[in-house]
Amino acid sequence: MTELKKTYDRFVNRDLSWLQFNARVLQEAKDPSVPLIERLRFLGIFSNNLDEFFKIRYATIKRIVEAGKQGRSELGGMAAKDLQEEITQTVIAQQQLSLDILGGIQKELSKEGIHVINEHEITDEQSLFITDYFLREVSPALVTIILSDSEAFPALKDSAAYLAVRMVLGTSKDETKEINYALIEIPRVINRFVELPEENGQKYLILLDDLIRHCMSIIFSIFSYQDISAYMIKITRDAELDIDSDLSRSFLDKISKSVARRSSGDPVRFVYDRTIDPEMLQFLMNKMNIESTDSVIPGGRYHNRRDYMKFPSLGRQDLLYEAKTPLLIKGLNFEGSLLAKIAKKDYLLHAPYQSFRYVVKFLREAALDPQVQSIKITIYRLAEISHIASALINAAKNGKDVVVQIELRARFDEVANIHYAEQMQEEGVRMIFGVKGLKVHCKACLIERMESGKIKRYSFLSTGNFNETTARIYTDYTLFTAHEGIAKDINKVFNFFDVNYRVKSYKHLVVSPHYTRKAWETLIDREIKNKQQGKSAGIQLKLNSLSDYRMIDKLYEASKNEVPVKIVVRGICCLIPGIKGLSEHIEVISVVDKFLEHSRLYIFNNNNDPQYFISSADIMGRNLDTRVEISCPIYDSEIQQELQDTFDISWQDNVKARLISEKQDNAYVREGGPSIRSQFATYEYYQKKLAGE
Repeated sequence: MTELKKTYDRFVNRDLSWLQFNARVLQEAKDPSVPLIERLRFLGIFSNNLDEFFKIRYATIKRIVEAGKQGRSELGGMAAKDLQEEITQTVIAQQQLSLDILGGIQKELSKEGIHVINEHEITDEQSLFITDYFLREVSPALVTIILSDSEAFPALKDSAAYLAVRMVLGTSKDETKEINYALIEIPRVINRFVELPEENGQKYLILLDDLIRHCMSIIFSIFSYQDISAYMIKITRDAELDIDSDLSRSFLDKISKSVARRSSGDPVRFVYDRTIDPEMLQFLMNKMNIESTDSVIPGGRYHNRRDYMKFPSLGRQDLLYEAKTPLLIKGLNFEGSLLAKIAKKDYLLHAPYQSFRYVVKFLREAALDPQVQSIKITIYRLAEISHIASALINAAKNGKDVVVQIELRARFDEVANIHYAEQMQEEGVRMIFGVKGLKVHCKACLIERMESGKIKRYSFLSTGNFNETTARIYTDYTLFTAHEGIAKDINKVFNFFDVNYRVKSYKHLVVSPHYTRKAWETLIDREIKNKQQGKSAGIQLKLNSLSDYRMIDKLYEASKNEVPVKIVVRGICCLIPGIKGLSEHIEVISVVDKFLEHSRLYIFNNNNDPQYFISSADIMGRNLDTRVEISCPIYDSEIQQELQDTFDISWQDNVKARLISEKQDNAYVREGGPSIRSQFATYEYYQKKLAGE
């Protein structure tokens, strides 16, 4: 039996749990069964995740430390200073592992005739090509800054990569050597991977960093130096938005100004090439005011490995996952009216297995239909080129009353959302910019159509964003329904946006911040009561994150009463399963694979009369208490069965599922029997469903 010495031993710290999730991403990069180029892209995802983690979570912890607080209640019982140190040490170890993985992948690529070379491996012919490319493409975009002790140090851009250059001036005969330092910003507007001419059927790539290293004699031609070297550095800045209280400025303007200030946020992480000259490193850290509360991480020769997310395919489809064409929904093709079909029956879209075009088609049809009076929709993240926004503008031009609640504070998508908000506003769309003190994270759309002299409502609700780009890689459920009760509740949510000092009541939807916590507690209590009375009981959850301590304690209470709890969680899991006397009836797995698991599903057994909810909300404090979220009940028995089937497929995964346990070691689930890779099996499930099997 595991001894629980203190209250917080019941929980895993959320930030350390998140680092374990990112370790699962790194496992995909290491997995030899994953196609080679896909493995490189997982390295990019790992690096990109880490950048965002430091900008937000580490920055928050740093603020707690600098305020002189312990932060134990917010940080799962750990002191903020101790947590900082553990994060830094964990990240250093993960970074080293990622470098080892990268080296191994590059060796495998060489066996496939793809060579990533550096400036020391360039042939004479390649040198001519590189010099020409540098003069044509790179040099005009290059920013080079000579550093000195006396002048102010330039403000380095957040997450940009720089080459820190050390020049030993003079000739080799000089007894006294003058050292000059410079910075070269790696241009973001140029592809990081430069493809060189093919030789004897072999493909060659050079990173832009090494291409610049090769051309430093051109860059610094005015200096007489006897030695020159360059080391990559990168700084990550605090990206939390600090929004001022100036009442004279619009919220749109405030968000725009706050996003712009990110570039000058306080540093929270400094990564450098571990082979850098020690005196130069100290000079840079002094000039940048790197403090003890910042995470200083020695790295390899290259940073910004997030760029590997866009590693070129080079025509090698055999080194990529097989492309799967998104399927149709059974009984719902793209011919004729979607609304006419939805009027008769609910339909469930499960992206990316099925086509996201249904969402766009729904809105385009509503935009053109003369009988449609209004469209109301919530938007959290839009694609860079958004057909959703185009359809809404089209509807406004056709005289529809279009209302868009857009969340301007959608982290790292603020710029895109501001751009579209301004564009839609100019085209006559009525914009709502959130609720004071709350983020609007729910995903819902409601249209009103005049039919036989009466208003008929149609809606869709989703677990994910209305974003064509992410819909290709994020798994999400979207319900299309003409259920009048659900539609009325959605309309109440939009009324709350307009008049948010009035708390609405809902007959069907479970809405945060007012009702979700209580609703889930009540449903868990019912399962406990059923189990105590000898009835059938059970809880099944599919989540992105599970971190709310009160809800975790409620799940522990269910386990103590022998209610079986099965949880599939992608990322953070602060709950510790399998502890005798506390959580022995709770099992948790995490699936990390080709697609990003993003759907949220809540299933309560209810004495063999299960209730199903799809939701925009995870079990996190912010989703329960400080965001507007919608959980939607599923009433259609066929869709209920579909949700149960897809949950069961995930639960049976014995290829890409990891066991979440007290050990926190991300051990793979390796049950006996035939291999089940849930994402591939889910696609096959929908193929069979479409074929009528």
